[in-house]
Amino acid sequence: MGEKTSFQLGVVGALFLSVASSVSIVICNKALMSNLGFPFATTLTSWHLMVTFVTLHVALRFNFFENKPIDMKTVILFGILNGVSIGFLNLSLGFNSIGFYQMTKLAIIPFTVLLETIFLKKQFSQNIKFSLLILLLGVGIASITDLQLNFVGTILSLLAIVTTCVGQILTNTIQKRLNISSTQLLYQSAPFQAAILFVTGPLVDQFLTKKNVFAHKYSNVVLGFILLSCLIAVSVNFSTFLVIGKTSPVTYQVLGHLKTCLVLGFGYTLLHDPFTSRNILGILVAIVGMGLYSYFCTHETKKKQPAGDHHSSIPQVKERDTSTPLLAGKDGYQDKENHESKKLSKDSLV
Repeated sequence: MGEKTSFQLGVVGALFLSVASSVSIVICNKALMSNLGFPFATTLTSWHLMVTFVTLHVALRFNFFENKPIDMKTVILFGILNGVSIGFLNLSLGFNSIGFYQMTKLAIIPFTVLLETIFLKKQFSQNIKFSLLILLLGVGIASITDLQLNFVGTILSLLAIVTTCVGQILTNTIQKRLNISSTQLLYQSAPFQAAILFVTGPLVDQFLTKKNVFAHKYSNVVLGFILLSCLIAVSVNFSTFLVIGKTSPVTYQVLGHLKTCLVLGFGYTLLHDPFTSRNILGILVAIVGMGLYSYFCTHETKKKQPAGDHHSSIPQVKERDTSTPLLAGKDGYQDKENHESKKLSKDSLV
């Protein structure tokens, strides 16, 4: 019983850390991109990952965690997929309207449910599906404005959805099947994620902003905010892997929409962003959806788990165990919080 309670406290702590760090980095990055004129979101993400790796390497040296080797092919493909996912999300934001980009983010939940149902044989109850529908409706009301379509933007959005969903599913799968911690997975995959973004980031940013990140004038204030953003990103990256590993990709996406609502609220109270009755209505509906989701998850967990089983705290699904070998490479990092900031620089709604 004590072990189960400890696990549940760990899940709550991971959720809280994820929300707090994500909201913090959105506010920091909005100041950096909107107020200080630093629009290079993809390159900034590569710096986030490099600082994350250095921090974890120092932690490893001080024996804060134990490194567990993973098949190199799996790690490399995992990192590449993750970097590609971030690039596609940034390109999707650059080619689409704010409203269509929000629709892209909302589509991640149903597509994840679909993939897990088809390939992992997971079963989602009608109550869970209903609560997710309410949640998506609320976030859509609060955040979606226009829905301008274009062919290139639509293709990029579809690619962003697929790579993000697959990455998050595989973050959960890799940790469970290889019996590794979120810290171990992040430590080994971060260099490859950083490398692909470090190479492609400046090109993507120049294409989207028509500016060169290396020609930018870096004042002390800009450098200070970049450093602060990178330090917060360590917490964001760690908590992302931790949450997905302890819960599920769908739960992480639900948490992501909670962050959206919080960012809207903080944007209004701290940054004086425009706020309408539609925003308030959408946030309230989304909160109802998140409350129902949490209630149904907890209720179904209590019904399905035998006494003393502590292997899952918020599993909204019934999973059939399988010994199918892990695909050689996958990913699941969702620090796309800087995308929120970039989008906030174009429009105050998240």
